[in-house]
Amino acid sequence: MSELDVRIVHLEPMRVAYALGFGPSPEPIAWGKILDFGKAKGLLEDLDKVRFFGFNNPDPSPGTPNYGYEQWMTVGEEIEAEGDVGIKEFPGGLYAVTRFKDLNKIGQVWKQLVVWQEDSKYKHGNHQWLEEQLSPPDTPNFEDLVFDLYLPITE
Repeated sequence: MSELDVRIVHLEPMRVAYALGFGPSPEPIAWGKILDFGKAKGLLEDLDKVRFFGFNNPDPSPGTPNYGYEQWMTVGEEIEAEGDVGIKEFPGGLYAVTRFKDLNKIGQVWKQLVVWQEDSKYKHGNHQWLEEQLSPPDTPNFEDLVFDLYLPITE
């Protein structure tokens, strides 16, 4: 990916169910919790009606292999928190967004998106960085996963 294709998006507010994972590989932990919740609530029967976002929480720190990951799934007003899964209202915001395929490239693409922002007219925003997985949750190979990365910006 030599030239980044970036679009400016105003992400609308949304209600999400969220789950946390922590350890040297927390993403599968958080995903497992949110998918079990979604399946139990019947939310995975039509994947066109839900969106999946995630981000590091907390970020990796020097000296430890452990970090956290927070996984979101959009939900309606009728869905309530249960067990390890909470509910929150996300206020939305302005983002620079780029799409890529192959999860193995995520670090490289994040770096390219930050460089794009630094060279643009946009300032870095203080709202949440997000990774939206566009592929079905049961996609077996990292190379086949498609993501949109959302870098928070302000004008």
